[in-house]
Amino acid sequence: MHVICQRSVAGNRLVSATQGQGLRPVFGGLGCSGNLRADFQKQNHTRREKKAAATFVRAEAGKALSVLASSSVGGKTVAVTGATGLIGSRLVEILVQQGYSVRVLTRNPAAAKSKLNIEGLQYASPTQWKAAIAGSTAVINLAGEPIATRWSAELKGEIKRSRVQVTKRVVDAINSLPEGDRPEVLINASAVGFYGTSESATFNESSSSGNDYLAEVCREWEDAALKASCRVVILRTGIVLAREGGALAKMVPVFSMFAGGPLGSGKQWFSWIHRDDVVGMIMNAIGDSSWEGVFNATAPKPVRMGELCSALGEVMSRPSFVPVPDFALKTLLGEGAQVVLEGQRVLPNKAQSSGYQFKYTDVQDALKNLLN
Repeated sequence: MHVICQRSVAGNRLVSATQGQGLRPVFGGLGCSGNLRADFQKQNHTRREKKAAATFVRAEAGKALSVLASSSVGGKTVAVTGATGLIGSRLVEILVQQGYSVRVLTRNPAAAKSKLNIEGLQYASPTQWKAAIAGSTAVINLAGEPIATRWSAELKGEIKRSRVQVTKRVVDAINSLPEGDRPEVLINASAVGFYGTSESATFNESSSSGNDYLAEVCREWEDAALKASCRVVILRTGIVLAREGGALAKMVPVFSMFAGGPLGSGKQWFSWIHRDDVVGMIMNAIGDSSWEGVFNATAPKPVRMGELCSALGEVMSRPSFVPVPDFALKTLLGEGAQVVLEGQRVLPNKAQSSGYQFKYTDVQDALKNLLN
């Protein structure tokens, strides 16, 4: 055996290199003084301790991931990002009611658990997402920073990043899995902002994209999702109506104080959808393999802002004649006022031709359900 005796860089100690074995301590009759033996033994002991600790950490992580991987035995599993949001929180409830095992993909498992407070959910931090996705029936990606607020350059970056980067993370996890472990479908959120805004045009799934900031965000968001190596469904969602949050939750208190009215001119289109119909479309997309590509998640009868406010006033038995002028919204929201001052008329042609039966097609019926 060929042995080379040399000084180590780190500790000025003698180490040997044996062919095929790399550097190791030299003891006894290999030319190193006996008083180094204790140092070398101590160094080796420390290395063994570090190796043992690393092995323990990997084992514990493996146990956690194996729990995720085995939890779907005998049933169907769905992994969800954005589970604490307006749509996600309701979706998780329905999935659990229908017997699905639900894995919540989140940045902060403790915070998500406190918000959802639903028995039987499993929570996966980002380092566990791949394991949580493995073997699932579907992955539903709803993550994204709210947009109905004042936009700064920093927030605009976060609006895009929170959607595009999370989607890339999910898609990378899917594509890195063996084919047999990949989900059947990725259902990815997008928005009707894809089409830009117009007071006169009508948009469907085959319409081209707009050229404003939100259209740009939606394009990049969708492009990231379409790279997944499984069936992909993209839901371009309209303005979701739910009492617990979103646009309706902001409007109800104002109308309650007899101060309600249209935002801006009132002529802008409001392509709305009841939250239960968004969830219904997601459930259809999970179970129906013919659902693939882009679907507009909007009710079949969009209304103008003035019509929405009139319907809301009637349902709440409140007047609807105090408009909020453009300049006030622009002062409050800056560039973000675009979300409420401009709109688009979007129709769900593909969902209807695919057989989805909307629970709420009329905005007044939807408002009655949510507020009465």
